[in-house]
Amino acid sequence: MPPAYKPVPAVEKCFSILELLSKNDKPLGISDISRQLALNKSTVFNMVYTLIDLNVLECMDDGKFGFGPRFYVLGSAAGNRSALIRVAHPYLEKINTKTKLSAFLGIRADLRSVIIDKVDTAHGIKISSEIGMQMPVLAGAGIKAMLSLLSGQDLNKLMLGASFKRYTPYTIVEREAYLTEIDKVRREGIAFDREEYIEGMVALGTPISTNSRNIQAAIWVVGLKQQIAQDSLQHLTPLLKGVSEEINQRLQ
Repeated sequence: MPPAYKPVPAVEKCFSILELLSKNDKPLGISDISRQLALNKSTVFNMVYTLIDLNVLECMDDGKFGFGPRFYVLGSAAGNRSALIRVAHPYLEKINTKTKLSAFLGIRADLRSVIIDKVDTAHGIKISSEIGMQMPVLAGAGIKAMLSLLSGQDLNKLMLGASFKRYTPYTIVEREAYLTEIDKVRREGIAFDREEYIEGMVALGTPISTNSRNIQAAIWVVGLKQQIAQDSLQHLTPLLKGVSEEINQRLQ
């Protein structure tokens, strides 16, 4: 027999909100959630914004709410049940095996990239970051790839007031130059980080279309400068772009 316990209504209501969001293709607002669950608006408001503080939910531009980066991290820890992680993980393994480079899958949270899966088990020099890690603002190839999925209007709105930090002598710190870089990623389908975040480290990233306008994702590989020489880019670029195309097709 299980020990006697007293159910916590707040927990039950919280999970009912998450379950409701999981069953809807589109984000929902406070009024939508309140009406469909027959809950008081103030209760829904407090619970939703608590979940936002925990990065489990995310507030969209239209005042509605969808799942945030921590939801996907928890999904990974629970057994890779997220469709994005489930589809992409074998490709991370493929990239890691073929290139001997660390391969990461991430999603956008504001101007940061959040790692939700990785494969870094191939032999050789290992560069690793933990699942759940949030990269600093506008740092790395992953966030460039993700931002390339936004429309010009949405990107300009997001970048208003963005603060550019110089991590290395190669960091792009001018807004217009950074936007030009994102436009280049849109055209070419590949993002580069040439020692812009950490000196001596190079990364390539490719955007992943998740079939949701609220989630931008990317796969990227990271290695030391000597591991990713200029002549190896001609092999890495088509590999990553091919992976992106296959994942996009499977997520449709």
